[in-house]
Amino acid sequence: MIVRIVKMEFEEVHITDFESLFKITKDKIATSKGCRELCLLHDIHKPQIFMTYSIWDSEEDLLAYRNSELFNSTWNIAKEWFSAKPEAWSHHKIN
Repeated sequence: MIVRIVKMEFEEVHITDFESLFKITKDKIATSKGCRELCLLHDIHKPQIFMTYSIWDSEEDLLAYRNSELFNSTWNIAKEWFSAKPEAWSHHKIN
């Protein structure tokens, strides 16, 4: 299994825009092939920082999602609201 963590920092005026976008797309992302879990984390001290935490069956499933129309359309909207370059990490989950 693959754990994917993506850190995103938004311009403050776009925080609610991003929350709305995530609410609209969360179920579609969560039902992508191989997605086991998806959650949105919100920094308790810096409201402009969000992280997504997702678990995927395989790196191939994650890459298929990242190459999908759903990802591209969602990312193209969200990236206009970033105030810093996003950071992402992929890890193998060890039980």
